[in-house]
Parts: sequence; structure tokens; C-alpha cells
Amino acid sequence: MDESFRQLCQAQSRRLLLLMAVTLALVVAVQYFELPYTKVFTSNYGTSKNGSFPTERSSSKSGMVDNVTLSNGFHSKHTENGAEISNIGKQTVRGNESEGKINNTGNGCVPEKASSKEPCGLFSDLSPSDNRISSNMSSVLENGDSVVHGPSLDGASKHQNVTKDHNPSYGRGGFVDDLSPTALPPMDSKLRSSKSSMNTSPAPAPAPAPANVYLKNTVASVSKKGSGKPKSKMQPKVVVSIPEMNDLLLQSLASLHAGASTWSSKVQQEVISAKSQIMHALDTKDNSGLYPSLYRNVSVFKRSYELMESMLKVYIYKEGKKPIFHQGKLDGIYASEGWFIKLMEANKRFVTEDPEKAHLLFLPFSSRLLELTLYVRKSHSRTNLIEYMRNYVDTIAAKHPFWNRSSGSDHFLVACHDWAPAETRGHLLNSIRALCNADIEVGFNIGKDVSLPETYVLSAKDPLKSKGGNPPSERHILAFFAGQTHGYVRPILLNHWGKDPDMKIFGPMPQVKGNKNYIDHMKNSKFCICARGFEVNSPRVVEAIFYECVLVIISDNFVPPLFEILNWESFAVFVLEKDIPNLKSILVSISEERYVEMHKRVKMVQQHFLWHAEPVKYDLFHMILHSIWYTRVFQVGTA
Repeated sequence: MDESFRQLCQAQSRRLLLLMAVTLALVVAVQYFELPYTKVFTSNYGTSKNGSFPTERSSSKSGMVDNVTLSNGFHSKHTENGAEISNIGKQTVRGNESEGKINNTGNGCVPEKASSKEPCGLFSDLSPSDNRISSNMSSVLENGDSVVHGPSLDGASKHQNVTKDHNPSYGRGGFVDDLSPTALPPMDSKLRSSKSSMNTSPAPAPAPAPANVYLKNTVASVSKKGSGKPKSKMQPKVVVSIPEMNDLLLQSLASLHAGASTWSSKVQQEVISAKSQIMHALDTKDNSGLYPSLYRNVSVFKRSYELMESMLKVYIYKEGKKPIFHQGKLDGIYASEGWFIKLMEANKRFVTEDPEKAHLLFLPFSSRLLELTLYVRKSHSRTNLIEYMRNYVDTIAAKHPFWNRSSGSDHFLVACHDWAPAETRGHLLNSIRALCNADIEVGFNIGKDVSLPETYVLSAKDPLKSKGGNPPSERHILAFFAGQTHGYVRPILLNHWGKDPDMKIFGPMPQVKGNKNYIDHMKNSKFCICARGFEVNSPRVVEAIFYECVLVIISDNFVPPLFEILNWESFAVFVLEKDIPNLKSILVSISEERYVEMHKRVKMVQQHFLWHAEPVKYDLFHMILHSIWYTRVFQVGTA
């Protein structure tokens, strides 16, 4: 009897332990899946330094921050695309990683493409707006009727294992490698030692990201380490429309303390003062050289630009040797980073030799030359590139105090290669990253990162060669696209419209000296299709502007260049990838009157996308620098 009772008790104990284990597992699972509904500020190692997981509020409608409505102090029309994004606020996104793509330019370097499983792990604090928010922090978007939503596309094409185009005629390839966090090599022991002794006081915790909303992490295609099997990224399951991106930007501008440094200095106070002046910018009639319809608010842009010209100082780190640092390629599709580095280092107006006087500190590396120099052909791995940049930052932090005092939030980099999001993760993730691969799904943070225009420069000696195009009356082709059919979008585009007599939709065009055939088509088409390949970015966006063709962007989750300032919906058409079957009806539904107006605006905005051997006011060099300046200003608190 006693033995039976003992066995019964043991059985009951086992059941109780099993029940407790199941309950604990359920609690852990619930907490894991509930994370998107809470405010979680984590470092790249999982949690914030204090290990806390406070609550996140979902995002609000356009023109609102949480429950605080922002008045129309920008003296501009509210957007009529006030789409709710409360559900988006409950998502996470794959961050810190990129789906790389590079070109084979005959130098013997065959590119490899990477995909990642690593979630972003960063969530922003969408706390109620401070009473000090100016009434100017309102939705300032001009009414844009270019974003079109249509029926879902059935039977989406499978990914094709083809080379990505380097430009309209040349190839840009892609392979997959494992880029999970565990694949990262350890930091050099010497650098580790120097880093551990460089501070007597702990560095401040990385500043929270601006009021951005990260989306659900959807990793569609990942290869096992060393497999080397080419795969393409699949369609994103969560799509952020342009109106929703506008909301995210609005929230980030209203987030007063995101990125604020923990030290007080004259430079910091200057930035705070600049922010106040920009927020209270007065409407002005003197907009010489500027066309109000192109901007979210022309008065705000004008005041911010004036302040940049009068006060901005940039310190350029001397560390880093050529070829990776202090230079870049000045032609091809990655020319943006090369031109910016060249013009920044030669600039006498903004550059200071005294880092104590600098509002921004520049890390002058070329992501393209990093790939050409260090990537091991057919290795299917970029971990050595990532480690190289990690060690570079460790060297900077060990030698200078500036990185540690702000956790790098007042530092910036300009990188156009498609692998740049991966190369700049880790330490560099807290800096302002100007990236051509501005994909929300791979961790591009609206309000903290800057979308860098990808400019295909035909001639380094004459970057303005062939600029311009025909007037609307002489553009007889409805729409034009030509390029490699890699990725999932372009095959669908060609399948639906490749034989339409009103449109010229091609695969790769025959190579002609100077791309004359391609350029002629752009100059004679009403609309130029900018369809994503393996990645969201494409040089066609700037090419269309360069040749005065109204651009049609088909690239979900792509943040357009200079997004902080320009009202893209006033001069470009955005078509969701799922609406490709409706493309022709969308374009022909645009009235001739509206088309002529959009064409005029494309010509007006062109000045912001041009490189000059000697920078001129409002050109691409100044506009990139301004976006970085503007982003930094709105990362600090208001006095």
C-alpha cells in the first residue's frame, strides 16, 4: 500500500513538473512572439545595457504622432494619403544585413550575394510628443496621386539565376553566402586590448533609433554556409507604401531625443539651436532657384540649407589607407560614394582640422573598393569585409574620444555598394549611413539613415555628358525599360508588357558605345520604368531624371533618395510590384496635363542630382551632405 502510494505521488510529481515545463515554454513562446508589440531597445547582442524591454506604441495616421495631432505649420498641404500604419508598428524587419549584389567589370572579381537570417532587434520609442514640438512638425506632403494600389498579382515568377546588370548593358551578379552573426570572426586581440583600456568611464549606451517602425522579418532565401548556391530574395511579405514611409519620417522628426549625445558642448548646443530654427522656419517668398512643389516644405529646406552653409563643420578621420579609404571610383554605378569622398576631402568650406569643432565626423571608406580589395573570389563569404570595418571602428574608438561619447551617432559614412548594409552593421549601425541600398526590409532606418542616389556616371571627366531629353510633344514611347531580367520583378514585367506595341520593355539591349541606344530610348519615352533587380535600388532612378523622363518606380520598400526633403509623389509614379499587370492602365490614366506638369518638375529637380567637378549650390554633393546634416540635427533634443 505504501509502495503504491509512493508510486502515485511520484506520478503526480512528474505530471506537475511536466505541466510546469509546458507552462514555462508557453510563457516564453508568448513573450517571444509578443516582442513586436513592445518597445524593445536592443544592442547587436540582444538587449539594451539595462536589459529592459519597455512598451512600444503603434504608429499613427499621417499627420499625427501617437495621439498628438500636429498642426500644419509648414504652410503646405496635408497629404491625402493618410494611410494607417498601426499594424506596421507591430512588425519587425530583417535588419543589419544586406542582400549583396555587385558587378563584374572585368577585373577578375566575381561577386557573391548574401542573405541573412538575423532579425534587426531594434524597436523605437514612439512616446507622446513633447510640448515643445513646433507646429511646423506637421505633414508637409503635397497631394500625391501617383501611388496606385491594385489587385494582387497571381503566379509570380520564380527567381532566376542570372547576372544582375551593372548598367543598362552590362552585368551585375549575385550569389548567396551565410552571413549570420555567428559567422563573424573575433576582433583582433591587439585592438581588443586597446579598446578595453581606452576609456576610464563607460561609454553611453547607443542612442535609441528615431521613431521608425521596423517590419516583420521575412527572410525568403538563405543558403547554408559554404553551399554557394545562387538564390534570389523573394517578394517581401510586408510592404511599406510611400504614404506609410511619409508617416515614419514624420514620427522620426517628432522624436525629440533620439540619438542625443550624453555630453554637453558648444557644438551640441549649436546643433540644438539649428533644430529650433528649422522647426520654426518662416514662410518665405524668396525661393530663388527652388520650386516649392518639389519639396515637403520649401521654407524648411531653405532655412536648413542656409544653416548648413553657415555653420556646418565636418571632421574627416585621417585613419585608413588607400585604396579602401580616402578615394573611390568616379564612374560606373557606384560613383556616388567616389564623387562624395573626392569632393568632401577637397572641400574648404565645411571641412575642419579640429574635431572638437565638428558637428559631424566622416568615415571616408569606399564600399566598392572594399569589395574589390578584400573579397575572395568564389569564397561565398563577406565576413572578412565586415571584420575589416569592425576593426577600423575599433581603431578609431581606441585612438579618439569622439566615437565613444556619442556611440557614433554623430558619425556618418557614404556607401553605394549593395553589400554596404552588411559591411556597416555592428558598431557602425548607430552612425548615419548614407546607403544606395535603401531597403526597409534589410534594416534601412527612416529618420536615422539617408537614401543615397545611385548615379551611373558614364565619364568621370564629364559627369554631365548627354544630360537632357526631348520635350513631352516629342516623346512617342509610352514607357521604356531595358536591363537584365534578374530578381522576381523584371521577368514579370517582361512577361506582361514585353510585346505591347505602345511600350518598349526589353531584357538586355545590345551593347553600343556610350549606351547610345539606351539613352535615346530614355530621351524619347514619356515614362521610364525603374524596376528593382536583386535589390531595391537602381541607377535608373537618377538616369530618368538625368534624361528628363518621368520615372515609374516599381520597387517595394525602397526609400527614394533625399527622402527627408523631396516630395517624390509630385514628380514620380510609384507602382506596387503586385500591380504590374495594371501598369499600362495606370500610365494611360494619367492625364496629359498632369504628365506635362510632372515632366516639368522632373526638369526642375534635376539640379539636385548632378555631379560637378567643382560643387555648385543645390547640386548632388550639397544635397547628400544636407540630408546627413538634416538627419543629425533632428537626432538631438530641443533646448
